Amino acid sequence: MNPLVGFQVDPGDLAFVGQGLERPECILAERDGTLWSADGRGGVVRIDPDGTQALILQGAPNKAADFESRLVQAEGSLPNGLAFDVDGSILIANWGSERLERMSRDGLRTEVLLDQIDGQRIGKANFVTRDSKGRLWLTVTTQLQPWTDHVKTHSRDGYIALIDEKGPRIVADGLCGTNELRFDASEDWLYVAETTDRKVTRFRVDGDTLTDRETYGPSRLPGFNDGIAFDAYGNLWTTLIMTDRLVAITPEGDLLTILDLGGDPKALAALDAAWEAGKVTPELMGAAGGDVCRWMASLTFGGPDLTTVYLGSLQGNRIPYFTSPVAGLPLLGW
Repeated sequence: MNPLVGFQVDPGDLAFVGQGLERPECILAERDGTLWSADGRGGVVRIDPDGTQALILQGAPNKAADFESRLVQAEGSLPNGLAFDVDGSILIANWGSERLERMSRDGLRTEVLLDQIDGQRIGKANFVTRDSKGRLWLTVTTQLQPWTDHVKTHSRDGYIALIDEKGPRIVADGLCGTNELRFDASEDWLYVAETTDRKVTRFRVDGDTLTDRETYGPSRLPGFNDGIAFDAYGNLWTTLIMTDRLVAITPEGDLLTILDLGGDPKALAALDAAWEAGKVTPELMGAAGGDVCRWMASLTFGGPDLTTVYLGSLQGNRIPYFTSPVAGLPLLGW
């Protein structure tokens, strides 16, 4: 039986780690309990198992603080998606600088891996992952500026890029709000969140090409799905940003609610209506979301047995976590 059936987290049972974080969008977990969190000040925060934390910047701190400059115009360095490279350094999909970067763990060295494809800026770099062959896969949400115009127009200018020994190239395009992407256990399929279409799409991996594009699970999720991650049973978990819910798509395609942190029902209804009409504004997005993990954006399985679930967010300042009844699918390097 699916271990998630009947399981739901009481918001009052959440525990927290970290303090004073800014835009902790994505979290990496190591076997020894160390966490690495993207931080809107222009780098990452390392949180040691004893709770000690250190802000590791790539350069001068990003001081953009208000909602418009930080989240709409996305000014300065805004690390978004993170992954470990083969040597343990941090791969950063930088939403603000619109680059794929690699940073040493001490922050003293940052290398730009990609800022253009075919002579054009890559756009809003969202997430990066590494496969077992050492190849990098990057998602770009949109090329519109500000990016919120994409949410309003449902533009399909998102894509997936592959970076390998042949160089960078786009391997899937026409995507609507391309966000996190994950491989299944065998790396036969690549799954990606199409956030603004409110669905998960998957592709069959055929060498260095992606084929057989199809919707996975519900054709319309009850919110803007952002982060995705598999558990060992085969459930695909996904966060619903602004709705601040965590749900899972079972292997049979059913949808289970794991955690609901709520928010103002009127604000969410207004946002849904605007999405249907193509009239989403930053103000409507800003009014949505709860207070516990505002704009829940990502999830990461960690802990010694991969049953601790950490939640990232765009407007939180600490990281909620809870224990899952099923372990996460181990990522490379675990």
